[in-house]
Amino acid sequence: MDRASAFALLQEHAKGDVLIRHATAVEACMRAYARKLAGDEETWAIAGMLHDFDWDVCPSPDQHPHYGAAILRERGYPEEIVRAVLSHGNHTGVERESLMEKALFAVDELSGFVTAVALVRPSKSLSDTDAASVRRKMKDKRFAASVSREDILQGAQELGVDVDEHITFVIGALKPVAEQLGLKP
Repeated sequence: MDRASAFALLQEHAKGDVLIRHATAVEACMRAYARKLAGDEETWAIAGMLHDFDWDVCPSPDQHPHYGAAILRERGYPEEIVRAVLSHGNHTGVERESLMEKALFAVDELSGFVTAVALVRPSKSLSDTDAASVRRKMKDKRFAASVSREDILQGAQELGVDVDEHITFVIGALKPVAEQLGLKP
């Protein structure tokens, strides 16, 4: 199990750049949280990269991520990655237990939301995106309407971090991959 083979699996199932950009954002955030929380950086990053890899090919949204989990098991991925993938959404019924699972849930929605906030700024940059601007956009239910604000707040709570600190951390974690996300650092 390494990043190259995980990325190949993602590319095998992704039908477009949107999913790859999302996977890249979540991977970067998971890598950063692994460093902060003394987790295994490669394992956490791969869990982040693969958490939604089946989204474009899953027979139905309610089967995600169970569909992908079966593929991961077939390919010999460790159970801790499979569990993280299965627990990254509230709809699966798989309770988040490990720090890696909690971090994955915490960064999933937020990384996409932060990216969306930066994309609508005149600079299209993370450099002038901060927790206050993200919180303001969270109040606008029409902005990035598919992103669950409740999941963002619940994720920070489960991870045991202040929401504004969490947002700031995620912004910093995304800066190294900003160009891959269509942003300026």
